[in-house]
Amino acid sequence: MERLDCGLVELKAAPDAGADSMTFSGYGAVFGNMDAYGDVIANGAFTKTIADFKTSGVWPAMLSQHGGWDMSAESLTPIGVWTEMREDEHGLYVEGRLADTPRGREMYALMNMQPRPAINGMSIGFRAIEWANRSKPDEPRRTLKRVELVELSLVTFPANGKARVTGIKSDADGPSIRDAEKALRDAGFSRVQAKAILADGFRAMPLRDAEEGGVGELAALVRRNIMTLRG
Repeated sequence: MERLDCGLVELKAAPDAGADSMTFSGYGAVFGNMDAYGDVIANGAFTKTIADFKTSGVWPAMLSQHGGWDMSAESLTPIGVWTEMREDEHGLYVEGRLADTPRGREMYALMNMQPRPAINGMSIGFRAIEWANRSKPDEPRRTLKRVELVELSLVTFPANGKARVTGIKSDADGPSIRDAEKALRDAGFSRVQAKAILADGFRAMPLRDAEEGGVGELAALVRRNIMTLRG
C-alpha cells in the first residue's frame, strides 16, 4: 500500500450540533500537483474505486497517522467514518465525521485548536492500479491514472502543503457545553459541580449545594434550559 499526502480544507466546529457534530471536509488528493515522492494523480484516477465502494458499502477506513508506527489494534481502529467522496475539478473531495470516542475527540480538539490547528493534514493510503512512468527527467516520477483507495488518514506532516484549513464553521445555534460550564463557574459553582450539572442536571448535586451562595435563581434557570444546553 502506498501513501499520498494532502490537506484539509474545512472543519465544522460543532461538538453539540447533533448529526453535524465533529464533521469536516477537504481534499484527500489534488489533481496535477506533484507530491514529495514525485507522483502526480490524474483526473479520473478515483472514478472506479469510488463507484466500487459506494456499490459494495465497504468504504475506505478513516485512521490517524496511517495507523501509527506500532500498527497496533488500537492504532488501526478507525477514528470516524467518511460520509462522502467524489471527484471534482480540483481533486478527491471528502467529507467525514469523527467518532465520539477518546481518540476521535482528541483529533477533533487538535484540529480545532487556536490560534492554529495542531493537525490539518490529510493523507490517502492506496494501491496503484494503472500509471505511466516518466519519459523525461523533468516529468513526474509517475502519473497515477487509476488507484484503489484503502484508507484516508488525518496526519501531522502532509507532503502537500498547498491545501490547508481555511475556515471553521459552527452549526450550533445555542451556547456550547464549554460556554455553559464557564457561565456556571462564574455564577459560583465549582468546576466539579458545573460538570455534574451539565452531565446529569441538578439531580447530580444536593439541592442545598445548588442554592448556597445566592445562586438559587440560576439553579432554576438552568433546570429549565438544561436539555437545551445538552442539545
